[in-house]
Amino acid sequence: MTKTVTTTWDPADHLVTDEDMAAYLETALEEGEPALVAAALGDIARAKGMTHVAREAGLGRESLYKALSPAGNPEFATILKVVAALGLQLHATPAVAKSTV
Repeated sequence: MTKTVTTTWDPADHLVTDEDMAAYLETALEEGEPALVAAALGDIARAKGMTHVAREAGLGRESLYKALSPAGNPEFATILKVVAALGLQLHATPAVAKSTV
């Protein structure tokens, strides 16, 4: 029996364009899970270069890694700084009403 060789899949390796990054963050926001949003921002920051993003956001690289880690709980101000440093924007749209049928 042959062994199956697997490799770790890293979303940061597939976030190439600004459109890819925006769509990835949008999907995480739609899920409504804060930890998922932070993780998505971390993936996007790694794709762009964590040192560059930290510098643009005015944060330390180590503190940015910690804030965007799965165990992190970043303040909203940090989220806004990171989103701006990534060249992205957050938008609000009305939620779709649930059917009462």
